[in-house]
Amino acid sequence: MNRLSPDPERDLAAWMTSYGPGLRRFFSRRAHDADVDDLVQDVFMRLQAVQLSAPIDNVERYLFTIARNVLISRYRRHKIPLHSLHDGYEDTLEVADDMSPERIVIGRQEYSRAVAAILNLPPRARAAFLFHRFENMTYQAIALRMGISKESVKELMHRAIVRISQEMGSDA
Repeated sequence: MNRLSPDPERDLAAWMTSYGPGLRRFFSRRAHDADVDDLVQDVFMRLQAVQLSAPIDNVERYLFTIARNVLISRYRRHKIPLHSLHDGYEDTLEVADDMSPERIVIGRQEYSRAVAAILNLPPRARAAFLFHRFENMTYQAIALRMGISKESVKELMHRAIVRISQEMGSDA
């Protein structure tokens, strides 16, 4: 059950049954009893909101990393000292590295969006962009290769950057 099945809803229900009690214990040591169920629900809501394109190799670690992030968010909203986050945390789970599973998934999604934005560029703008950004060609070298003026390359690059920025910002 540590991998994503073709039916994510079934996985979510199974994970709620399997990991819900552990998350409740985790939160009961770090938050008010009245908030525990809300915090557990926040974990599963965040999990459901993430569109997973790759299997989760270690569901427990992933869920407890999300749980830690939920606590951090709650403490920041309520401006409660963060020192209580660390009390006993190491006893329940090994400390996650800076590249948490949640951050990796988000990074992969952003990367996919950037690639799609580049692929959606008009052909000439895409070519100029790829030559400059991925092959480190100068505007003059691109102009020679494409048989256009340096000013045309500047215009193509400007259009490419504006369009990519718009596409990347529109889904955020």
